[in-house]
Amino acid sequence: MSDTDPTRFDTARPEEVAAAPAPRAASARLTKIDLDETSIVRWNPQIEHERDVAIFDLLEDNAFALRDGFAGPYALHLSLRDATLVMRVEQAEGGETREIALPVRPLRRIIKDYFMICESYFDAIKGAMPSRIEAIDMARRGLHDEGSTVLRHALEERIDLDHATARRLFTLVCVLHLRG
Repeated sequence: MSDTDPTRFDTARPEEVAAAPAPRAASARLTKIDLDETSIVRWNPQIEHERDVAIFDLLEDNAFALRDGFAGPYALHLSLRDATLVMRVEQAEGGETREIALPVRPLRRIIKDYFMICESYFDAIKGAMPSRIEAIDMARRGLHDEGSTVLRHALEERIDLDHATARRLFTLVCVLHLRG
């Protein structure tokens, strides 16, 4: 899939694709992800596709471990409650459950800016010069990286996750914020 594919909010950067994943415990990962359907407004097929691709990519390659010794692998349920991202983490074998509540406020501006730049990007690919598309795409990726960094930092005391996992989780947080 090309870096300018209009059906993807989050495309991997070439250096992420080329880098070999660091070895990690098989239990330090997500094996199931679902989003609270009541948190999502079914926007259009493109958004449905984006959600499905983000979940697929995340399940294919992720590094995710709770710091409190709660052993994985894990199933993750994401939802929004008011201004809070709720991450319900369950042991994949149906064991114990932990709930992590994260205020969304630190991410709000980034999400809003990210949606605006995505709109500009989708408009640009319909006929703008390649240099303009590339500039907008770089800004889009920068905002996506900023969002994933803020998310990772907010979770760092509770969850160990790598940069690629944080990027994919940020994509899902954005999907939860889509409104028709």
